[in-house]
Amino acid sequence: MTGTDPAYAVVIPTLVRDTLTDCLAALAAATGPRPQEIVLVDDRPGSGPGSLERPLSVLGDLRERTTVLRSGGRGPAAARNTGWRAVAAPWAAFLDDDVQVGPHWCEQLATDLADASPDTAGVQGVIEVPLPAGRRPTDWERGTASLARARWITADMAYRTEALKQVAGFDERFPRAFREDADIALRILDAGWRVRQGGRTTRHPVRPAGRWASLRAQRGNADDALMRYLHGPEWWERAAAPRGRLPGHAAITAAGAAACALALAGRRRAAAAAAFGWAAGTAEFAWARIAPGPRTRDEVTAMLVTSALIPPAATWHRLSGLRRHRGVPAWRQVAS
Repeated sequence: MTGTDPAYAVVIPTLVRDTLTDCLAALAAATGPRPQEIVLVDDRPGSGPGSLERPLSVLGDLRERTTVLRSGGRGPAAARNTGWRAVAAPWAAFLDDDVQVGPHWCEQLATDLADASPDTAGVQGVIEVPLPAGRRPTDWERGTASLARARWITADMAYRTEALKQVAGFDERFPRAFREDADIALRILDAGWRVRQGGRTTRHPVRPAGRWASLRAQRGNADDALMRYLHGPEWWERAAAPRGRLPGHAAITAAGAAACALALAGRRRAAAAAAFGWAAGTAEFAWARIAPGPRTRDEVTAMLVTSALIPPAATWHRLSGLRRHRGVPAWRQVAS
C-alpha cells in the first residue's frame, strides 16, 4: 500500500458456511493495495458446527492480518458492529461470506475510496449474480438476482468508520440480512453524508435453497414494519425498495379467513364467494411466480404450495412486527 492509497479494513460476518472459503480465496487473490486488516466475525450461537481452519488457510500472507471475533449469534447487524468497532482503519469494507470479489477488487476499491469526496460516507460495489445458462431461472434465483439492483446492499459496501460512529452503527434490532443495510444508509444520509455507487465488482452466486425458502423469507415483513416506524411510511421511495405484494397478500388472507368463518356460520353462498376470491387471488399469485420460471414439476409444485402459504405468513409477520415495534425509539437512543 502506497502513501496515497486509502487505508481500509475488510469486515466479514459469517456463519462459517461452505461459501466462506471461496470468499476468502477470492479476496486473497485480488490485485491491488491489501487491506490493513481483516476481521472475521463468527456469528454462530455458541461454538457452532464447522471450523474456521480451512477458510483461514486460503488467505496466504493475509492470514497474519486477520482477526476472528465472536458476536454470539445475534444476526448480521450485530456482527458487523462487532467487526467495525474493532478496526483502526478509516474505512470498513463489508463483505458477505457468500460473495466472491473480482480479480482486481482491491485495486478498484482503492480507487473508489480515493475518489470519495470528504462528505461521502459510503461507496457501494457492483454486485453481479450469475444465473444458469440454457434455462429460465427459478423463483429463488430471480430473487437472488434482484440483489444486483438493490441500493446500499452490504454484500459489498464500504463505509467510513467516522460515519458509522456518528450514527451508532447498524441497528441490531434487525435480526436478519434484510433492511439493516437500507436502515443505516438512510440514517447516514439524514446525518448529512452522501452514499454513492463505486466501480468495483463482486460476484454473488446463487446458493442452494430448499422448497420453503420463500416462505421463511416472509419474516422480513416484520422488519418492514420496523422500517416504517423508524423512517416513516415513505421509506420505500427513499430506499428505492419494491413495495411487494403485501396489500394483495392481506386481501387473499382476509378472503380465506372470511370463507372459513362464513362456512362455520352456515352462510354457504357468501362462503363460496369468499372462497372464490381466495382461490382467484392465490392462482394469480402462483402463476406470476410460475410463468417466468423453468416450469419443471418440482418448481411448479413448490410454487403452488408456497403461493397458498405465503399470503397468510406475510400478513401475520407484518401484523406481528407492527405490534412488536410500536413506539420503538431511534437506534442511537438504544445504543447509547
